[in-house]
Amino acid sequence: MDCQHIWREFPKNHQGNFHTHLLFICDGVRCRIMRIPITKYGLPQVAVYPAILACVMMVYVGLIWYFFPEKIRTTGLWAMLCVWLPEVLLLITAIWVVSFFRDPHRQIPNDAKALLSPADGTISDIELVENDPAFPQQAIRIGIFLSIFNVHINRAPCAVRVGSIQYRPGQFKNALDPNSARVNESNDIQMFRLDAPRDELMVRQISGAIARRIVCDLKTGDQLTAGQQFGMLKFGSRTELYLPARDNAHCAVKIGDKVKAGQTILVRYQ
Repeated sequence: MDCQHIWREFPKNHQGNFHTHLLFICDGVRCRIMRIPITKYGLPQVAVYPAILACVMMVYVGLIWYFFPEKIRTTGLWAMLCVWLPEVLLLITAIWVVSFFRDPHRQIPNDAKALLSPADGTISDIELVENDPAFPQQAIRIGIFLSIFNVHINRAPCAVRVGSIQYRPGQFKNALDPNSARVNESNDIQMFRLDAPRDELMVRQISGAIARRIVCDLKTGDQLTAGQQFGMLKFGSRTELYLPARDNAHCAVKIGDKVKAGQTILVRYQ
């Protein structure tokens, strides 16, 4: 099944992201402009969700002032707890939504013998597996758990050609559990290395208890460079890398390590 027709949201561009410009005004004087890189996969959420939260904040304050004007004027503690505390929480939520779709610059290692992390997060498991339906050979599986505070953009582990892409609907169990890959919604992307050894690889995008949206911007036959973006998992999830179990494949990480997509080396061929 070609995932381009399932999840494709926006046309590709040479950067893969856009920039939001925040203009700060101090006493009528322009102070500075801050550029925040936002992934193209963040539309429309990065525009719609903060706008909805801003409307909720304004409506909430209006209702409080309409129904309880005297309490706000005379009771400082009541005003702080019932007006400003909810407003601060909503503001923090809006900032988090924008930061979730951030697209930080990554320095991609120039190492043809390396397999880079396909996702940001924490190494949750490293196992030798056999007879996975989507990868029917003895393989090393490296599982990465993505919390809601991690960058959620997926990147190619090395220079590859895309083979088959298989989407599987499923449940939304906690992605911390390695067994969630068997029952959760997932997307299996077969890849073939363009450099020696020309192994078959697989990256599995897995939804979690919070993540309910898998984005894949690929089609069969596409060629990716190491660290190139190809999709996203929205709001907490799991990503797995499968590679053939061979003697010259040295795992460079351990369980509990923090990794960054397109930057941290997971495996190096000797």
